[in-house]
Amino acid sequence: MSVEAFFKRLAARAQAVNSLLCVGLDPHPSHLSAPTAEAARAFCVRLIEATHDLACAFKPNSAFFEALGAEGYAVLRDVIAYIHQRLPDVPVILDAKRGDVTSSAVAYAEAAFTYLQADAITLNPYMGYDVLAPFLARPEKGVFVLCRTTNPEARAVQELVTDSFQPLWEVIAAQVKALNQPERIGLVVSALHSADLTYLRRMDSESWLLIPGVGAQGGDLESCVRGGVRADGLGLLINASRSLAQAADPRAEALRLRDAINAARGEPQIASTPQDILRRRVALALHEAGCVRFGQFKLKSGVQSPIYLDLRRLIAFPRALRDISLWLAELLKPLNFQHIAAIPYAALPIGITVGQLLQRSVVYPRREVKEYGTGAAVEGAFAPGDVAVLLDDLATTGESKFEALARLESVGLRVRDIVVVVDREQGARAALEARGYRFQALIVLSELLEELERLGALAPERRAEVEAWLRRSG
Repeated sequence: MSVEAFFKRLAARAQAVNSLLCVGLDPHPSHLSAPTAEAARAFCVRLIEATHDLACAFKPNSAFFEALGAEGYAVLRDVIAYIHQRLPDVPVILDAKRGDVTSSAVAYAEAAFTYLQADAITLNPYMGYDVLAPFLARPEKGVFVLCRTTNPEARAVQELVTDSFQPLWEVIAAQVKALNQPERIGLVVSALHSADLTYLRRMDSESWLLIPGVGAQGGDLESCVRGGVRADGLGLLINASRSLAQAADPRAEALRLRDAINAARGEPQIASTPQDILRRRVALALHEAGCVRFGQFKLKSGVQSPIYLDLRRLIAFPRALRDISLWLAELLKPLNFQHIAAIPYAALPIGITVGQLLQRSVVYPRREVKEYGTGAAVEGAFAPGDVAVLLDDLATTGESKFEALARLESVGLRVRDIVVVVDREQGARAALEARGYRFQALIVLSELLEELERLGALAPERRAEVEAWLRRSG
């Protein structure tokens, strides 16, 4: 076996066969002719032979072999040896997701690299990055660190917001990049999070990314490839396991996937400036929460619109609400203010969430001043002369913003900045800036339409209809 560094071998193989396809070897009981180690061996050999000239790498999942006992573990070793003998240039990644204290990690590394002779392994970073050291002690081996995984419940941990306002998965990616070993360490990133994958590629232009979730799990292959491939056309491994195992003709399915990956590699890479990535993530969050609808709707201004944005729905989608609030918090952080003034009703839960993230108080202008109680026009704790940022969900003509500004300024609050989630591009920006206010939006309507079409959530003809209406309405 070669002692060349794993990722150099991987790149050489990808170029030699013009493929970024990783063939997963998962002898699940439902795929076997019998629940035996020999049936698992036959299953793996059949897949290897069907895809031997299309695979950039093979990835056996140790769990399915271990479930068959000692004989299954021996078959795992035999399958890896079979690949090395039959296809000496094809790397083998052991999908084991190990991660333990150093003494245990040394033993796991010995098992993976000496006994099983795997070329790389998947690792869980939850116990800290010292768990990587025993695996990195062998310069010819590689590791893939779990970052953004496919299982739905991963969100409960991976999307926990840290003190830096970053979700935990993003911190993991940043810490791997800080290790500055892209020739030794890659990341596992699910195809079900293509917008995050694009963002991650901007953070880290060098590391290899192992991508599960394409095929049977429904990940968007084209978006993943266009958003995650490196400038040299490499840096991605698209894994396929279940879709190949269940295919009537595994070779034909592998060929289809290989060609689809290469077709996407040939397309222009998805733009990955910070603004592009932010717009993509905002559009995805709004789409997932059902905040965008098409038809005929009457707006507050009296205008008939073929599109309706209902961000009040965010209260029913905590993840989307949190994501939108995180990105708004990033816009607000550089500003100098004491309070967030959220316009009822849609902006109130957004404002409260942003206030918690930034540890700032929230005030809000009442829609109607009550004749009983305090009769306050603005609720909250503030002093005349305090500075507030006006926050709202949407901006259309600016009329509702001027109503809110009048209430806020009538009690002595000063407002310099106005921030919204979506600018409908119907005059609000110009009207507000003409009065001396600074205006920012996470996304404007034309950009939202573009991203929704990219996501497959908006037909091109419907987008053209809405854009024509936007031009007519100014």
